Amino acid sequence: MNSVRLEYETEQIAVVTLNRPEAANAFSLELLEDLNDALDQIEKNRQLRVIVITGSGEKAFCAGADLKEREHMNDEEVIETVRKINQTITRVEDLETPSIAAVNGAAFGGGLELALGCDIRIGSERAKVGLTETSLGIIPGGGGTQRLSRLIGLGKAKYFILTAKRLSSQEALDVGLFEEVVSADLLMKKALEIAAVIAKNGPIGVKQAKKAIQLGFQTDLKTGLKIEQECYAKTIPTEDRLEGIRAFKEKRKPQYKGI
Repeated sequence: MNSVRLEYETEQIAVVTLNRPEAANAFSLELLEDLNDALDQIEKNRQLRVIVITGSGEKAFCAGADLKEREHMNDEEVIETVRKINQTITRVEDLETPSIAAVNGAAFGGGLELALGCDIRIGSERAKVGLTETSLGIIPGGGGTQRLSRLIGLGKAKYFILTAKRLSSQEALDVGLFEEVVSADLLMKKALEIAAVIAKNGPIGVKQAKKAIQLGFQTDLKTGLKIEQECYAKTIPTEDRLEGIRAFKEKRKPQYKGI
């Protein structure tokens, strides 16, 4: 049984499921390899417009590092494993295709860091999240110290990381970590509804908008505006842009082809 399942809801929407429910979907070396294999397939698929990442079972999205596996590693192996987690999450973040984290349960440490690497986070009412590494004598190593502060602000990020606080789904929503919270039985329905809304928009425009936001946020306003213009310019010579104009004039839904 693969520790990661890649399934297609439609030709345009893929669902990636972390599939180690017996181990709270923790990041074993095998799961990291399987997740990177899934990302290989996603990057090659030009039809995809959105991916949803979730965990199997009802209890956990991803509990972070597999501590049982890690206790048998030496220092160098631990450092290399953390680097692998960091690289994998960054790879999710850098996908041209937008990603939605459907956080179905506990997401601690690297599990929350994976959700932070996604573009949108939808939480189940059962979800509990936190960057709890300082309670184990370490720090977040999968990008959490950087992404959480950019998402919810410096003071709140310091508070939650330094206290190793665990947040309920409602608390995560209140501080801006989640975009929406829904009941557990509606989580995937809501995530797929959002994915379908994104998928019907112009795929080139969506990808360039993601790129402009992602790169622009990391720099000053003047540079960010230049990045925005560069990304905008890439939409001008496309068939999709012309189709959008035609559909608007003809009062019909556009049929985007990603060209």
